[in-house]
Amino acid sequence: MSADTQETGRRTVVVTGASAGLGYHAAEQLAAQGHRVVLATRNPDRGAAAERSIRKHVDDADLVHLHLDLADLGSVREAASELPGLGPVHALLNNAGVVGSARPQRTAQGFELQVGTNHLGHFAWTALALPALDQDTGRVVHLGSIAHRFATLDRTDPLAVGRYEGHRQYSRSKLAVMLFGFELAQRLGDAGSRIRSVVAHPGLALDAAAPPRPDVAPTRSEPAWMRAGSGWVAQGKDAGAWPLVHAAVGDGVRSGEYWGPGGPLQFAGPPTLVPARPRAHDRTVAARLWTASERATGVTFALDALG
Repeated sequence: MSADTQETGRRTVVVTGASAGLGYHAAEQLAAQGHRVVLATRNPDRGAAAERSIRKHVDDADLVHLHLDLADLGSVREAASELPGLGPVHALLNNAGVVGSARPQRTAQGFELQVGTNHLGHFAWTALALPALDQDTGRVVHLGSIAHRFATLDRTDPLAVGRYEGHRQYSRSKLAVMLFGFELAQRLGDAGSRIRSVVAHPGLALDAAAPPRPDVAPTRSEPAWMRAGSGWVAQGKDAGAWPLVHAAVGDGVRSGEYWGPGGPLQFAGPPTLVPARPRAHDRTVAARLWTASERATGVTFALDALG
């Protein structure tokens, strides 16, 4: 674990997409620090496999399961309704997502899959889960990406897809996530809430460069030659999880910050404060996205009740 990530007391952290990739490694690292980890996963079998793997590497890991399918708003509502029964929750690590679907697919409610899962699912989840967060120390961590540098949203309809291309749509979904994360920080502050909204990204993080976890399925297939390039242009998903874990439980993290790898181009390196493109901080675009997201999901934020 990075020396830059300091333990700040035992916390309960909900990690979405904890059964593979960055989410798995973040969950393992949090458990190793002594935190209670809620494994929020879509597939129960993969969730159980992730638990077995974590227990092999972390003695006395404190793990809880929560079924959450971010591509189904009904599942999002049900999962959020179960949070109060878990006791005080200190952080939501909103990691789960779909990366580069080759063909257009839809969520249960008919939204394009990548924006519908990566942004809209987490938008609704966060709104519904905020009341369960510890109101003095709670944090929401949003998984950003260097891919936001290559995207823009439609000026009149920020959820519009237009011509579909898988990786372009992924970039748009991540720009939406980051606009939402930074805007939530502003609105929480305006409401007088102490809950922090933080964005973090993993750099260029590869399963092929991470320590093997045979029980856990890789998030996607990567050619073996990618391992040779790790360390200077990429890093393992275990290292990519460091900024996420630091944003969730590290000392000195403030609302509205953006954490990522400190190396060249933010591809690899230890967690540090990094800049995002101005487009990710555009509050006019963020306001349009917020309104469109509330309309699409039917979920609104009761921020005044948190202050």
